[in-house]
Amino acid sequence: MLNPSGPTEVTKRRNRYFENELNKLQQYFDNNLEFYQYFRMQSIFLDEKYFRRGKFDIRLNLDAFFFESDPRFSYSHDFKVSKILANDLLAIYLKAEITLLDKKEDFADKPQRLPEERLIWSDSKTSLIELIYALHSSGVFNAGNAGIKDIASHFEIVFNIDLGDFYRTWLEIKERKSSRTKFLDLLKANLIKRMDEADEK
Repeated sequence: MLNPSGPTEVTKRRNRYFENELNKLQQYFDNNLEFYQYFRMQSIFLDEKYFRRGKFDIRLNLDAFFFESDPRFSYSHDFKVSKILANDLLAIYLKAEITLLDKKEDFADKPQRLPEERLIWSDSKTSLIELIYALHSSGVFNAGNAGIKDIASHFEIVFNIDLGDFYRTWLEIKERKSSRTKFLDLLKANLIKRMDEADEK
């Protein structure tokens, strides 16, 4: 059980570890800022230098791994691209772990002042996360200054629900093959239906 007087030592150590790992990712980003921006902007004007086998420029901030790779197979910057993609996923995981630790402390420390009759979220967690991200995107809390983590934590407390790794669920929502706003579309359709039915009475 968590210590109600504050974070446990184990929680603090885990948080420090995750924060240190995030700092390492940030350091890699800072050290490769120029190429990171080039890659993220989907530029192509330096592709001849970055992605041509057997040709490399030592001045282009090469990773040490490049000198161990087979030049007949690898480009000078293909490992750097894979590193950036992997770092993005790792950062999402680390932030989610930090969020989970913070939420555990929130449940232990924050007084819950709720109505006597509790509301229970009876749809899927994915639907609730879709709604939370929609509200965050619209800036409806704290004049748009509320973070997604804070909004999610409030919903978890109000509905007594654990949303788990909502960052990963958000990625899954983005990758949907059909409608990426399935739950919001359903809400809109049901509201319009109710309005139409009220007009007919």
